[in-house]
Amino acid sequence: MAERPHAPEPSRLFVEQLDALRAAGQLGPILDLACGRGRHAIPGALAGLPMIGVDRSAEFLADLRARGAALGRSLPCLRADLESGHKIPIRSESCGAVLVFRFLFRPLASEIVRLLAPGGLLLYETFTLQQQSLPYGPSNPAYLLAPAELPRLFPELEILGHEELSEGQPRPDFIARLIARKPHL
Repeated sequence: MAERPHAPEPSRLFVEQLDALRAAGQLGPILDLACGRGRHAIPGALAGLPMIGVDRSAEFLADLRARGAALGRSLPCLRADLESGHKIPIRSESCGAVLVFRFLFRPLASEIVRLLAPGGLLLYETFTLQQQSLPYGPSNPAYLLAPAELPRLFPELEILGHEELSEGQPRPDFIARLIARKPHL
C-alpha cells in the first residue's frame, strides 16, 4: 500500500499567531477553509485548537479525519465547494477564527466576514501576481492578488497586519499575508 502524502509544514504566519489563535478559539471553532490534507488543521488540533476543516475533496477530508484520529484528536470536517454557491454552511458569527492559506476566491470575502464572531481573527495568506514570474505555482490571475489587494477585500475588518513578500527555500513563493479582526459591535 502506498504511503499517503503528508501535508507540508504550516505557514510561518500560522505558527507566529498560535497564541492569538488560542485566544480566538475561546470565541468559537477555528475554520480552516480549503484545508486540503491538513497543513494547518492538524497542527492546530495538536496545539489544542478547536479546528474544523472545510474542503471540497472527500478524499482529503477522509484522510484528515483519519490522521486526526490517529493522533488522538477529533477533527470535524465539512465538505463544501467554496467556489459554488458562495455560502459556507456554518452559522453567522460562530467562528473564533478563519484560516485561509493558498486559496483565493474573491466572492467569499463577505462570507468569511459573516462567519467571524465579534473579536474573531482572520489569517489569510495566498499568492500575488508576482508568482507568475516563477515557473511553478498558480499563473491564472483569478487566483493571484494584485498589490495591496488583500486588505481591500475585507473593509469591514480591523487590519492588524499586512505584508507582501517572497518566502520559502529552495522554491520561494510570492505571497501576501493578512491578520485582521472583526470589530466588537
